[in-house]
Amino acid sequence: MNLTIKFIVAISAIILLSYGFLLFQTSNLQNELVMEQARQQARILYKQILLTRQWVSDHQGLFLVKTAGVAENPYLHESAIRADDGTVFVKRNPAMVTRELSEYAARSGFCWFRITSLEPVNPVNKPDDFERDAMLRFNEGLAELEAITDSPEGRVHRYIAPLLVQESCLTCHAEHGYSVGDIRGALSISVPLAWADKVIKKNNTTIIKYSVFSILAVALALIFLFNKLVARRIDRLSKAMENYPHREYPVSDDQHLLDDEIGRLINGFTDLCDRLDKAQKDLDNTMQQAFYSEKMASLGQLTAGIAHEINNPLGGLLNCVKTMHEEPENLELHKRYIPLLDKGLKRIEHIMRQLLNFGRKAPLTFSKVNVDEIIRECFELLEYRFKDIALNLDLALTENYCIDVEALRQIIVNTALNAIQAMPEGGSLKVSTRRAYARIIITVQDTGIGIEPEIMNRIFDPFFTTKEVGEGTGLGLAVTYSLVQQMGGTVEVESEIGKGSTFIISLPANQRKVKSTGEHIFTPEKGH
Repeated sequence: MNLTIKFIVAISAIILLSYGFLLFQTSNLQNELVMEQARQQARILYKQILLTRQWVSDHQGLFLVKTAGVAENPYLHESAIRADDGTVFVKRNPAMVTRELSEYAARSGFCWFRITSLEPVNPVNKPDDFERDAMLRFNEGLAELEAITDSPEGRVHRYIAPLLVQESCLTCHAEHGYSVGDIRGALSISVPLAWADKVIKKNNTTIIKYSVFSILAVALALIFLFNKLVARRIDRLSKAMENYPHREYPVSDDQHLLDDEIGRLINGFTDLCDRLDKAQKDLDNTMQQAFYSEKMASLGQLTAGIAHEINNPLGGLLNCVKTMHEEPENLELHKRYIPLLDKGLKRIEHIMRQLLNFGRKAPLTFSKVNVDEIIRECFELLEYRFKDIALNLDLALTENYCIDVEALRQIIVNTALNAIQAMPEGGSLKVSTRRAYARIIITVQDTGIGIEPEIMNRIFDPFFTTKEVGEGTGLGLAVTYSLVQQMGGTVEVESEIGKGSTFIISLPANQRKVKSTGEHIFTPEKGH
């Protein structure tokens, strides 16, 4: 998942959570407002009904003309009176007025209410569970009670408050044992909330629509800005980092953006690359000088043996020339000595050519050569060092391979000198070559003193040596390791104290040409 997608997902999640929280809070606030409105509406209605009941009670009830829809109240002692003209009037007490007003309110859908009592005179006024619980708690001092219940039409806000006996109420209720201030019953009011729930749902739907639109608009704007100001610039910087140092790596940026954090990072990367290029160039020069110095040090160790190799044929040549001068007329002698002179001179020429090849300073260049033959030439140079050492060459490479000749010479000589120095009392040295799939394996095995385990991981460090001062530079194995790496190879070491060490050098059998540090060299070809 790239940075842009992560950013979009994170921002979208934050916006969704924010709008979700806003929707939740808004819905709760609307619900609280509706509940408060229903509560206040119920309280106002309760007070209005109390005033209406008080007015009816103070006037000893209402008398209405008896008609088909106006029936007598069977629970009143004097439920009707007849006028002199024969008109019948039926009496309406506060309870009857309250019930008839509730029926009007219920038909209008506004709300409904009723009188209830724990000891009802009219069975219709028998309380339900909510009302019974409320009236029991009124006796304990509770002033009012409300609750939200569900109905087929939706939520209903229920409100109930006590009805206290007034002086004017005793006309009817004194016979039931009530006194002024007693709780005669309660007024139960129900306010439907379905209309409010519809409004809340509509508001929530509107908020969701605007939220989705806002999220899309903000997301698109953020994607555009993020791509322009962050993602695209970081992507260019990332590609430049991946390309460094093998391909062009400059990072272009909008001029007006160079002063922000990413702009400063891009400028810093460019400066860092310049410093790294300079440091790499200086390091390459230093390493090349160190490699050449180590090669010359190795060459110095060969000097004594080379002098011996040259002095032997040179002495014979001088004797032949002296004899030929003493007997200038002896053609038979001249005929016999001239081939000997030719052979001795060619021997000296061969030795000097090997020295020149070994000491030549040149860039890493690959060509197809006979690896086994190069190894034999190296051990010919080292032949004088094998006085008490038995050399066993088991060379089994039958083809020519693409190898840097000078690097291979230095690797073999350095490794062989290291093995020889590890056998001061003599021993045996076995050198073998073989092909293993796409690799060339060169093994150098000695029977020397071995390498201490605690220094095994340091033997390839530059200038690390266990020899006495003046006996070694500490660069031999470091140079060997570096050259092997440059050719795409590896070096493994196995050692056992008192039994010897084995250096296993693995090199690619195939190479391809690449450009590195300003020079054309060959590096391992992948896939082989």
